[in-house]
Amino acid sequence: MTDCVSKVELSISCTDLLDKDVGSKSDPLCVLLQKAGDKWTELGRTEHLINTSSPSFSQRLRLDYHFETVQNLKLGVYDIDNASKDLGDDDYLGGVELTLGQIVSSKTLTRPLQLKKGKPAGKGSITVTAEEIKDNRAIELEFEAKNLDKKDTFGKSDPFLEFSKQGDDGKWHLVHRTEVVMNNLNPSWRKFTVPMQTFCSSDLDKPIKVDCSDYDSDGSHDLIGSFITKVSELQKGGQVQFECIHPEKQKKKKSYKNSGVVSLKSCKMLTQHSFLDFVMGGCQINFTVGIDFTGSNGDPRSPNSLHYMSPDGLNQYLSALWSVGQVVQDYDTDKLFPAFGFGAKLPPDYQAAHHEFALNFNPTSPYCQGIQGIVEAYRMVLPQLRLSGPTNFSPIINHVASIASQAAQVNTASQYFVLLILTDGEITDFDQTRDAIVRASRLPLSIIIVGVGPADFKAMELLDGDDGKLRSTVGEAIARDIVQFVPYRQFKDAPHAALAQSVLAEVPTQLVSYFKMRGLEPPNPKAAPKAAPKDAPKS
Repeated sequence: MTDCVSKVELSISCTDLLDKDVGSKSDPLCVLLQKAGDKWTELGRTEHLINTSSPSFSQRLRLDYHFETVQNLKLGVYDIDNASKDLGDDDYLGGVELTLGQIVSSKTLTRPLQLKKGKPAGKGSITVTAEEIKDNRAIELEFEAKNLDKKDTFGKSDPFLEFSKQGDDGKWHLVHRTEVVMNNLNPSWRKFTVPMQTFCSSDLDKPIKVDCSDYDSDGSHDLIGSFITKVSELQKGGQVQFECIHPEKQKKKKSYKNSGVVSLKSCKMLTQHSFLDFVMGGCQINFTVGIDFTGSNGDPRSPNSLHYMSPDGLNQYLSALWSVGQVVQDYDTDKLFPAFGFGAKLPPDYQAAHHEFALNFNPTSPYCQGIQGIVEAYRMVLPQLRLSGPTNFSPIINHVASIASQAAQVNTASQYFVLLILTDGEITDFDQTRDAIVRASRLPLSIIIVGVGPADFKAMELLDGDDGKLRSTVGEAIARDIVQFVPYRQFKDAPHAALAQSVLAEVPTQLVSYFKMRGLEPPNPKAAPKAAPKDAPKS
């Protein structure tokens, strides 16, 4: 559960700015804009410094970070010569357009400033460093209870605990519920972990109310008793004990002591790493594409085919590839993406169907340069293929899994793989694919399946496993959820970015869950360059 969006803070410095002031250096300020649709909106600006051509701004710029969208940013540097907020009357010293994905995957990025596209602003350059603002602590707690009140007529109580924090409105907000221990007045509950942000809004003295209740299957749970505590009290260690008090019983009976005692068995603070910890620490996301060229797609020369190119050179396969690829390519430094096709017969002999062939027809180097390279390879080979069958997914999943498996031998969190399969969904080797996915769930790999065309995609939904755990043919359960399936038709008329948002939303959680399962910390963060001494801000 992501309690809140990641927030990122950018710090900005420049070197060799143009001097626009006669007899002195410029008086710079930097403004940050984000693109929404066709419009640029200002998100913030730094302070205004005096008489410097190499400023380091101390005012940091904050913004929300979303992995699943391309966040286009523009940084503009201005020479401020008056008191007005409007930058229209100030000299423009240059700017740069980049994406937040590029900044966080490099952690620190230096770019030449441009007055406009292709026109450099002298030797001027800008350096942007990103840092995530977060509380990455979590609290791990374990509780037991003794002598709880008996609430059930035919048997003991079935107790569980609920923890709530007090909001600014004074109301209690549930933050965790334990499991139910059946028929037991002296229960021990399992250890649990909750992010500090969720548990107490990172405030160690925020009141936390704990209700101990007796579970009833009809939902009418009976309160056994409650107490109020706070994290600073739980941290004291030792056997901290709390009396469970039932307010009604306390009112009625003078001799009432309590309805049982809840004891804290252990309390630990843990560090929970975020997706950005791994990415900014240098973890590479490797993107591979598999495209379905089986006969059920229809002859590419026929307008009814899913591979038919419309006059603008697009079809559903290419639109889906653009949408997802544009986001992922910012996180891959070399921008070389292996791309494969499956289910077609190849020139020159067109003998058997191939279930994993290099899209560029170069098996020793199946890499395409950027998403554009994959699109070009697709357009080039499409007329030369004969669509065939059957539709086998397992060869390409096993191929990427074997590369991920080699990367996993190096016991560091340095590589993660995302396989995008574009398909019309008519799968033949369902059992082998199921087995391949269950094996791959122990590897640094996520699989995204985009269903193209009008099929019902029942098999794809089973692979996604959102309705229950996917199991292999011998009954082994998937180790973690790694498959995300969406039908393209749901997004056909939606904005270009909507498909990527939907399929990529789970990747950050999947990446973190893999490295957590392996007990791997983020690689060493790249050290940010030391900022030059701060220039004097303008009074």
